[in-house]
Parts: sequence; C-alpha cells; structure tokens
Amino acid sequence: MSFQTHTPLSVEYLESEGDGPAVVLLHGIGSNAAAFGAVMRLLPQSWRVIAWNAPGYGASDSLQQDWPTAEDYADALKGFLDRLDLASPFLAGHSLGTLIGAAFAKKYPDRLAKLLLASPALGYGVEPGGSMDQATQARINDLSNLGADAFAHSRAARLVYDAANNPDVVELVQGGMSKVHLRGYSQAAKMLSSGRLLDDAASITVPTNVLVGSGDVVTPPSSALKTHAALNPDIRGSLTQLPVTGHAIHQQNPAAFAAALQTLAEPGSA
Repeated sequence: MSFQTHTPLSVEYLESEGDGPAVVLLHGIGSNAAAFGAVMRLLPQSWRVIAWNAPGYGASDSLQQDWPTAEDYADALKGFLDRLDLASPFLAGHSLGTLIGAAFAKKYPDRLAKLLLASPALGYGVEPGGSMDQATQARINDLSNLGADAFAHSRAARLVYDAANNPDVVELVQGGMSKVHLRGYSQAAKMLSSGRLLDDAASITVPTNVLVGSGDVVTPPSSALKTHAALNPDIRGSLTQLPVTGHAIHQQNPAAFAAALQTLAEPGSA
C-alpha cells in the first residue's frame, strides 16, 4: 500500500490494488486515510481498496468554498472516482465520512453499488454561512488555539472505548488527529455544522448498512438507530452494534469493520 495523488484537485489516497471488488473508504473529521490501514490489511488481497484523504487533509487540496456542504464533498468524490475510473464501488464512510457518503449516494446513486455508514454523524442542520453551532465552533477554536498536537492529545481518548486500558488505540487515534490542517479541518467542521444526514439518508436508493460501537460517546448508538430508521425500508440493510467498541471502530475493532465490508459485498446483502 502506498500514498498517491491525482490532479486536478489533487487528492492523496492509500490504495491496495486488486482486480476484485472495489471499496472506497471515507475517514472522519479528525482522521485520515492511514487510519484504515489495519482494515485494508484484513480485507481479501484480491480487492481493490482505496482510502482517500478528504479535501484539506494530508496532501489533498482544500475545496474552494469557505463553507462547503456535504454535496460539495460528494462532488469532489465523484471527480476522484472518475479519475480512478471507478464506476460503481462499494462506499464506506466513517463519522464525518457518512455525511459525504450519504450525500454522494443521494446525488449519484448510479455511481456506487452499496453503502456502509459507520459511526454516523448526523450533522447540526445549520444554514451554510450562518451562525455555527457551539460544539463545532469550539472544535475550530481549540485547534486554532492549541495547535494540532495538543488538540489531538485533548480529544483522542474520547474516541476509544475504555481508553485507559487501550493506550495503543488512543495513540493511533491521536497520531492521526495530530496531522489535521486548520483550513481543511475548519471546512470539514463547517460541513458538519450544516450537515443533515437524516434528510439525505431518507433519499438514498442503494442498499445501505449501518455500523456503530456500543461504547461510542461521540456518535452514540442512538444516532445510528435514527439513521437506520431514516432509510427507506426497501434498501435498509443491517444495523450492527459492536460491543466494547468506541467511536474509532476501524482502529479499535478493525476486524469487525472489515467483516462489515465483506458482508456488504455479499450478493443479496443490505
């Protein structure tokens, strides 16, 4: 696996090349493509697995909009898939990535086969350009005031179930979070503030599964239940709650995340 970039709108991504099913992984607001490394290693070697660094993350260019919407990220994702010649991959979003995944599925239903929404972030429904919700504004303020390293140190443990007894997982989460850039993170935070996952979920027409950690205090199981209920019954797949797992499912329980992806790929699933 190695990082690569594409232009225009340079997007950095991690890829495990195979000629089997294609899977695209969308990370959360305080993360990056490398956070899916363990998951990628657990998937069949024949799969083509791609984890992008979202616009403004890693070496990926930021979006032009000061306050981008989930649809703007979905448009960037479409351009990325076009350049990789991926016609209809499986798509899996984690946390903020679920907002992007749902917006993409709503706008480009013919461009993906199935969707996995893991640790779904509902968004706050603020009008773009308006007054940001306090929680999201606090994220931006903290990153700006503390710097990325201290910011990551202050937040990482909250993403891990039983953090005191899982210091290795906390270290993984913290390492990824310490690499965020203020502009890219601020844009993503604004998108989170204006996001409306439940509205987009109700418009999805491709088979969709939902995954959440039972110990997730960031996007708790109640958010996953609302997301699952918002899906059209005709395309609504499984809702899986993983025990002793927090928000960072792909890092605390990569085997379960990989299994969820393999379930998604099974004929007739979702």
